[in-house]
Amino acid sequence: MEARDGYRIWLRYSDGTAGEIDLSHLDGRGVFRGWNERAFFETVYVSEAGAIAWGEDLDLCPDAHYVQLTGKSVEEVLPGAWTLSADA
Repeated sequence: MEARDGYRIWLRYSDGTAGEIDLSHLDGRGVFRGWNERAFFETVYVSEAGAIAWGEDLDLCPDAHYVQLTGKSVEEVLPGAWTLSADA
Protein backbone atom coordinates (compact mmCIF):
# COMPACT_ATOMS: atom_id res chain seq x y z
CA MET A 1 0.00 0.00 0.00
CA GLU A 2 1.29 3.43 -0.89
CA ALA A 3 -0.01 6.98 -0.53
CA ARG A 4 0.18 8.93 -3.78
CA ASP A 5 -0.42 12.52 -4.86
CA GLY A 6 -3.94 13.89 -5.03
CA TYR A 7 -5.38 11.74 -2.22
CA ARG A 8 -4.84 8.54 -4.14
CA ILE A 9 -3.57 5.26 -2.76
CA TRP A 10 -2.10 2.27 -4.53
CA LEU A 11 -3.33 -1.09 -3.26
CA ARG A 12 -2.31 -4.70 -3.90
CA TYR A 13 -4.45 -7.59 -2.72
CA SER A 14 -3.30 -11.13 -1.89
CA ASP A 15 -4.70 -12.49 -5.19
CA GLY A 16 -2.50 -10.08 -7.17
CA THR A 17 -5.22 -7.54 -7.93
CA ALA A 18 -3.63 -4.10 -7.79
CA GLY A 19 -4.40 -0.54 -8.71
CA GLU A 20 -4.83 3.03 -7.68
CA ILE A 21 -7.89 4.33 -5.84
CA ASP A 22 -8.86 8.01 -5.87
CA LEU A 23 -10.06 9.17 -2.45
CA SER A 24 -10.11 12.90 -3.24
CA HIS A 25 -13.92 12.99 -2.92
CA LEU A 26 -13.48 12.32 0.82
CA ASP A 27 -10.83 14.97 1.47
CA GLY A 28 -11.89 17.62 3.97
CA ARG A 29 -15.13 15.85 4.90
CA GLY A 30 -15.82 14.88 8.51
CA VAL A 31 -13.20 12.51 9.91
CA PHE A 32 -11.21 12.80 6.69
CA ARG A 33 -10.21 16.37 7.57
CA GLY A 34 -7.14 14.77 9.13
CA TRP A 35 -5.85 14.25 5.61
CA ASN A 36 -5.39 18.03 5.35
CA GLU A 37 -2.02 17.28 6.91
CA ARG A 38 -0.32 15.44 4.08
CA ALA A 39 2.00 13.65 6.51
CA PHE A 40 -1.04 12.00 8.12
CA PHE A 41 -2.43 10.84 4.76
CA GLU A 42 0.94 9.25 4.02
CA THR A 43 0.72 7.08 7.16
CA VAL A 44 -1.80 4.76 5.44
CA TYR A 45 -1.36 1.12 6.40
CA VAL A 46 -3.19 -2.23 6.53
CA SER A 47 -4.74 -2.66 9.98
CA GLU A 48 -4.78 -5.95 11.89
CA ALA A 49 -8.39 -6.39 10.72
CA GLY A 50 -7.29 -5.92 7.09
CA ALA A 51 -8.75 -2.44 6.67
CA ILE A 52 -7.13 0.50 4.90
CA ALA A 53 -6.26 2.65 7.91
CA TRP A 54 -4.82 5.90 9.21
CA GLY A 55 -4.17 6.06 12.94
CA GLU A 56 -6.46 4.12 15.26
CA ASP A 57 -9.77 5.77 14.41
CA LEU A 58 -9.93 6.10 10.63
CA ASP A 59 -10.30 3.18 8.26
CA LEU A 60 -11.95 2.16 5.01
CA CYS A 61 -13.40 -1.17 3.95
CA PRO A 62 -10.98 -2.99 1.65
CA ASP A 63 -13.80 -4.99 0.03
CA ALA A 64 -15.41 -1.92 -1.49
CA HIS A 65 -12.14 -0.91 -3.12
CA TYR A 66 -11.50 -4.46 -4.35
CA VAL A 67 -14.89 -4.34 -6.08
CA GLN A 68 -13.96 -0.98 -7.59
CA LEU A 69 -10.58 -2.21 -8.87
CA THR A 70 -11.89 -5.46 -10.35
CA GLY A 71 -15.17 -4.15 -11.74
CA LYS A 72 -16.89 -7.18 -10.21
CA SER A 73 -20.14 -7.04 -8.28
CA VAL A 74 -20.28 -7.46 -4.51
CA GLU A 75 -22.08 -10.78 -5.04
CA GLU A 76 -19.23 -12.03 -7.25
CA VAL A 77 -16.64 -11.04 -4.68
CA LEU A 78 -18.58 -11.98 -1.54
CA PRO A 79 -21.18 -14.63 -2.44
CA GLY A 80 -24.02 -14.64 0.05
CA ALA A 81 -23.06 -11.26 1.47
CA TRP A 82 -25.62 -9.66 3.73
CA THR A 83 -27.77 -6.94 2.21
CA LEU A 84 -29.98 -4.37 3.91
CA SER A 85 -33.72 -4.84 3.85
CA ALA A 86 -35.78 -1.91 2.58
CA ASP A 87 -38.58 -2.69 5.04
CA ALA A 88 -36.43 -2.65 8.19
